Amino acid sequence: MPFNLSLAEREGAGLKRTLPVIERVDGRRLYVDGEQYLNFAGNDYLGLSRAPELLAAAEQAARHYGVGAVASPLVVGHQAIHRELEAELCDWLGLEAVMLFSSGFSANQAVIKALLGKEHSLWQDRLNHASLQEAGLLSPARMVRFGHNDMNALEAKLKPAAGLIVSEGVFSMDGDTAPWPELVRLARVSNNWLMIDDAHGLGVLGREGRGTLNEQGLAPNSVNIFMGTFGKALGVSGAFVGGSRALVEYLHNFGRSYIYSTHLPPPQAAAVLAGVRLVRQADDRRAHLRDLVARFRAGVAGLPLQLLPSATAIQPLVVGEETATLKLADALKQQGLWTGAIRPPTVPKGSARLRITLSAAHTRADVQRLIDALHSAL
Repeated sequence: MPFNLSLAEREGAGLKRTLPVIERVDGRRLYVDGEQYLNFAGNDYLGLSRAPELLAAAEQAARHYGVGAVASPLVVGHQAIHRELEAELCDWLGLEAVMLFSSGFSANQAVIKALLGKEHSLWQDRLNHASLQEAGLLSPARMVRFGHNDMNALEAKLKPAAGLIVSEGVFSMDGDTAPWPELVRLARVSNNWLMIDDAHGLGVLGREGRGTLNEQGLAPNSVNIFMGTFGKALGVSGAFVGGSRALVEYLHNFGRSYIYSTHLPPPQAAAVLAGVRLVRQADDRRAHLRDLVARFRAGVAGLPLQLLPSATAIQPLVVGEETATLKLADALKQQGLWTGAIRPPTVPKGSARLRITLSAAHTRADVQRLIDALHSAL
């Protein structure tokens, strides 16, 4: 069968992916095969996944609502806890209306496939998440990709009133941010819609953790569509899409992955709600995370690897060659440190890297241990 050949080719190139079985993730630690590791590969940026407030909220909701929503939101799946979460998100982010999704992948698919027809264009940063790229390929719209954060290239490709510009707030593999004031300007002068995927900025950046737009001094209505996820800084899973009431009502009727999916489990929605309330008061956690980022960057500045320019929790160290990246990750693993070895096609060929992620759950000693291990392994 063809898939056997494809897998063999990937294995030979050092690109085959295998599924680790994690026995438990406990704050900054994880456990595999009875061994304990410091976890520098997750997205729990504020260390909330085991916060007592979230655990208690989920347990209480499970007892009240049950563990599942039992139907899609337009049947009987949308319950009072979902409405309460939507209201909290609107208040936090200054949005007119929001709707909940089971994942960021399904949210991006719903938006792009529901809003764009064959008469439209879709402009995307080349480093946008796979969910956005795949949605563009599945959409009847004409997809046009522009160089990463290259606003001159985007401006040259834009057509007036022709469709949608999409970019991320924080790019998931590079950790840098998009230039949102310029994206807003280009969308306005070209009369095109603008969408932000702020999965990795929400909760970490901006006042009360409101995300990349707030961090860059922009109001939420600077964009037409605001997508964020609950599986990063909020420590749970799921996603939302926000914007005008008209947008949300339209997606209620035409967003297929929303209409035809069972809704978020009520305990999950309750945990997210508790997480939002914690995030709004988490200035101390964000300050601690910024301190860890600065310490890490200073500590690895002399390594013979490329440290990408990122001020966020995502700190990529580019190794280049795939097998060398795997060997470095394994050397760190031998020292009790778990890191993400990211290889093509997730990143461009020749840019395989360790995607090191920091969390407010980490201590300064944890980060120093990682720095020391990197120096000893190279």
